[in-house]
Amino acid sequence: MKTSYKAEDVTVLLKDITGMIKPLPTEEREKKIQKGVHYSEMLPLEYRPSEQYMHLYKQALFLHSQKTAMAVQLLGEKIIAEKGKEVVLVSLARAGTPIGILLKRYFKKIYAIEVPHYTISIIRGRGIDKNAMDYILQRHDAAKIQFVDGWIGKGAIIKQLQKATEYDENLSSELAVLADPARMTRLCGTTEDFLIPSACLNAVVSGLFSRTVYNRDVIGEKDFHGAVYYKELERKDLSYDFIENIEKYFDENAVLDFSAPAKTKTGWQEAEEIAKKFHIQDINFVKPGIGETTRVLLRRMPWKILVRDKKDTEYIGHILKLAEEKSVAVEEYPLQTYRACGLIRDLHADV
Repeated sequence: MKTSYKAEDVTVLLKDITGMIKPLPTEEREKKIQKGVHYSEMLPLEYRPSEQYMHLYKQALFLHSQKTAMAVQLLGEKIIAEKGKEVVLVSLARAGTPIGILLKRYFKKIYAIEVPHYTISIIRGRGIDKNAMDYILQRHDAAKIQFVDGWIGKGAIIKQLQKATEYDENLSSELAVLADPARMTRLCGTTEDFLIPSACLNAVVSGLFSRTVYNRDVIGEKDFHGAVYYKELERKDLSYDFIENIEKYFDENAVLDFSAPAKTKTGWQEAEEIAKKFHIQDINFVKPGIGETTRVLLRRMPWKILVRDKKDTEYIGHILKLAEEKSVAVEEYPLQTYRACGLIRDLHADV
């Protein structure tokens, strides 16, 4: 399908369903989800950022580009050590796509190699796109495939990815991510819950395509999962502005810290504790981490936002701004592995 990314950076294995499905307002979509309609069957309206919010994004990019680049480098070195120079990157659309592109460009700059990079859909509760996996496995050795994503929240996608080995016993379900505060993979650039600037925005920093869709009304048996291209946002596209701001900090002489993180509780354990504390019955209503909290504010109906420190504006300034725009309460809470956590409103509960 069409995206604003160059073909040399990524092969996008998605079906273009532009105009085939109508995006829904957040409240209408949330009601359907909580009545049992799977979230992947619908599209949310894309958030149109205010001038103040865009200022916060640009500030975050300025403050965190070098740290993001170092995380990309460390992750890239771990991947090379794990898979060798014949690695095939398979990023999980959409948050994983810019990370896959950054890794591909890092390998080209440091190792002078052109690694294949595909982006495909994986959906919680629906699994990985089988047709996309068949396409890749017909062309590449399963043992060389490395799945890539942006960050890990509480680890739901990892659980989904573990089922991918059914397509080939040589596939590894270990996910490579830039940030893993949940402590669920060895292949991470950092375990810090730090702000990946691309988490601040949706399509305008991720190739101008939507989150992925699996709706049988528009996705046939032999089709890839679908997505929409936002042509109307072309003048606002920052996808390569993000990529180029990060890659300029790639440094072959950088000192990278390969030491293992201190043992701590996993993100899933902390999410369960939060659910218990706030009497939340469905663990899927707890979305820990800066990236997931941002997603909650952009496309779900939040009940409240938990933050470790309201004064930590360098990392959560955009979250505080979104919460203010949407009149969502922000509460300080002693988070251990995360800086922020979004709690989705249960429309069937009296909260």
